[in-house]
Amino acid sequence: MDHGENPVSIELQEYAEPVPQLLKLISSNEVAGFDSIMQEGETPVFPNPTNSSQPNGHQRKISISISMPSSPTGATSADTKNVLFVQDNAKGFKNGVPESCVGSKAKPKGVKFLSQPMPKGSVFGEGANMNQNPNVKKFKDKRFDSFKTWSGKLERQLTNLRGRQQESESEDDSVRPSENEALPVDRYFDALEGPELETLRASEEIVLPDDKTWPFLLRYPISSFGICLGVSSQAIMWKTLATATSTNFLHISLTVNLILWWISVALVAIVASIYLTKVVLYFEAVRREYYHPIRVNFFFAPWISLLFLAIGVPPSVASSLPVALWYVLMTPFLCLELKIYGQWMSGGQRRLSKVANPSNHLSVVGNFVGALLGASMGLKEGPIFFFAVGLAHYTVLFVTLYQRLPTNETLPKELHPVFFLFVAAPSVASMAWANIQGSFDYGSRIAYFIALFLYFSLAVRINFFRGFKFSLAWWAYTFPMTGAAIATMRYSSAVTNVVTQTLSVILSVVATLTVTALLVTTILHAFVQRDLFPNDIAIAISDRKPKSHRRWFNLIRHGSSEHNADIDTFLKFANGDTKDIEAGLKISSAEAK
Repeated sequence: MDHGENPVSIELQEYAEPVPQLLKLISSNEVAGFDSIMQEGETPVFPNPTNSSQPNGHQRKISISISMPSSPTGATSADTKNVLFVQDNAKGFKNGVPESCVGSKAKPKGVKFLSQPMPKGSVFGEGANMNQNPNVKKFKDKRFDSFKTWSGKLERQLTNLRGRQQESESEDDSVRPSENEALPVDRYFDALEGPELETLRASEEIVLPDDKTWPFLLRYPISSFGICLGVSSQAIMWKTLATATSTNFLHISLTVNLILWWISVALVAIVASIYLTKVVLYFEAVRREYYHPIRVNFFFAPWISLLFLAIGVPPSVASSLPVALWYVLMTPFLCLELKIYGQWMSGGQRRLSKVANPSNHLSVVGNFVGALLGASMGLKEGPIFFFAVGLAHYTVLFVTLYQRLPTNETLPKELHPVFFLFVAAPSVASMAWANIQGSFDYGSRIAYFIALFLYFSLAVRINFFRGFKFSLAWWAYTFPMTGAAIATMRYSSAVTNVVTQTLSVILSVVATLTVTALLVTTILHAFVQRDLFPNDIAIAISDRKPKSHRRWFNLIRHGSSEHNADIDTFLKFANGDTKDIEAGLKISSAEAK
């Protein structure tokens, strides 16, 4: 073909085969000027689609545009050539060239595109790489929909209203677990192990992907409120240091209390806001935490933090608090205690002998903190009621945890700081009874001496708290240690001497250094190393037991040497039927026992 010619005319040839009768009845349509570039100001002329002169045969005049520019700027480029394939002597064309272009050699001033090819991706290849973007894949990942508040129902309803059909409803149904049904407590004990029930057993599977990092809200546990307990209790301690008679020689300013109190308010607001967002967006995850036999105790932590803020409020902010505030803050305690204490007493799967754990102290210590605040406001009956309830259940919990039934597992090193929760309840109880009675009498001293003995019995065991990885459980150090320091200052005000004053200063310094070190470490792990919140396996267990023949794969995945016997036994029976495999697994389990 001659390169000097811009348009090329090609005459379409008829097929040698006869045209079917059905196609002969279909008249071809021709739209002049379609898919072409018109000069600015021209009006495209569309002829009558029905051509009476056209025979009924299937001879169509086809107009094809090649090298159509992908952008308006490309249309004005000198390199762009329009090649038209038309039949000779077509209407509006002369020798294959539009009549409007004959004799015109000047460049068009403007163009109007009547149609454009739609590229699948941009000229830079961004469209082709869009599916490979990890952020887009994470956004489209539907494996987390089962833990969302709406579980995709709202999106499906809106899509149906717009007249669009869901692409893969069957896939969503296969991923989504049974809704509106809480996991029974037996599933937590069967699928998880460890005293905190946070480690997945080798024979179990989770419903969320374990090969990627989950969304932040799914990894954000209710135990994060332990940070608020530690910092807000420091505000109370420094307020006591500045106002107690036994520590006047230190000349502590209330400014420290004011600064710590505002930091505590900000911290509580941030932690609570994040967790409320989790409640709104991932309610199923929150519900699983609530039904978790250990995590449920941490639902007391937000309300205890608010009680600490009320107790530690600086005098410059408020000299007195309204009595109605106490009733508002204690109402959630009463509701939670009616449920949890009833489960302890009912003798079911959530009985105390089965779920007993040092974190249960959080469900008891709130009674004493509430009694302390109420007595400081001048109330009597309400604080005595909660003090009595807390004393009764603390006695039962103390005995249960102290004897450690043979069925209970030993706490690993990572959770040894939780033992300091033993100190929290008697420390706060001594101060609460002192406020109720009006003096640090013998009842208050008995509770204080119990707390002091437990404190020193744990402090002397230095090796008990070394050699383990940092986690949020470390914040269990702070709140009980601060409570013991405050109780010591109250006791020192009643029995003032060098020993009690020195002990008050030492315990206060230790508590302050511990909180400061943990706060800095927490910030580093959260924002620098980004490993403070790993995937929360405890909320991702399946609602049913996995099949037994899958157990060997899980054992290989975990790579534990103690399960080699189970793997070997499975391989022996691998060529047999399913019954032989299950029998082999039972044999290996019996031999292990």
